[in-house]
Amino acid sequence: MKPISLILITLLPFAVVGCGGAKPEASQPAPAAAAELAPAANHIALSPAQLKAADIELATAGPANLRETLPLYGAIAANAERMREVTARYPGAIQSVTRKIGDAVVEGDTLATVESNESLQSYAVKAPLAGVITARTANVGQQTGDKPLFVVADLSTVWVELSLFPRDAVKVRVGQNARVKSPDVGFAADGRVTYVAPFGSSTSQTLTARVQLDNSQRRWAPGLYVTAELTLAERKVPLTIRKTAIQMLADSPVVFVQGASGFEARPVKLGRSDGEVTEVLDGLKAGETYAAANSYVLKAEALKSEAAED
Repeated sequence: MKPISLILITLLPFAVVGCGGAKPEASQPAPAAAAELAPAANHIALSPAQLKAADIELATAGPANLRETLPLYGAIAANAERMREVTARYPGAIQSVTRKIGDAVVEGDTLATVESNESLQSYAVKAPLAGVITARTANVGQQTGDKPLFVVADLSTVWVELSLFPRDAVKVRVGQNARVKSPDVGFAADGRVTYVAPFGSSTSQTLTARVQLDNSQRRWAPGLYVTAELTLAERKVPLTIRKTAIQMLADSPVVFVQGASGFEARPVKLGRSDGEVTEVLDGLKAGETYAAANSYVLKAEALKSEAAED
């Protein structure tokens, strides 16, 4: 019986991409020959049902753009251009209120009725746009005044207010792409810089860069903190894979490539990475299908198979 080989499971360092551009992966050895991996570890067959249960996502190796990015922090805010304060047209007594904070409304919905002090006729206070009631001061029996009775906010788009340090201000301009991420929930969205403040905050010593996001699915709630990667430059790379596809076996980076009879743990030589995609210098060909997400399941199967063989 051959001795059991000890395999160190090494976590890949997370590539932090700052204003210095795409970073090379940690120094990697040249791809090991396939024979250096145990035969059982180099062939993993999973049924379609197992692939679905493990939620293994497949992708095709090919060209992509590596981004030079600037990491920023900020918070979600309501789109101030899509908010309306609703006031009474004429002074009077509030007779009824039909909406409360949090209610969704469409343009033209009646929010309250008011009896005019002069004409003693009632009129409706209506929603000026579709959205959500975010504030309400109207109550039955009160007299209307100059203050708003309601605030309606259309949250189908939101603003991301990013804090920008003065040293980075020269790198940021309107129109640049930004990838916004929620650190707690884990989803991300792409938007563009729509505004860079011409003046800063004396309290935080930062400027504000604003990104507008689509929020039709109501994923982005105003007030929550987010991170963002602002794209400063991009360069085309001929062969890339997703960073999430990379695993370590026998102290070498591998990618699980799908073949006719299963997955092969393919040693690869890696180049630069922007944290999302990684350049492949050797070990993989354009057009090959690989496990892009949840490939750790295949790694676990490889380790089990090798342990059983030993």
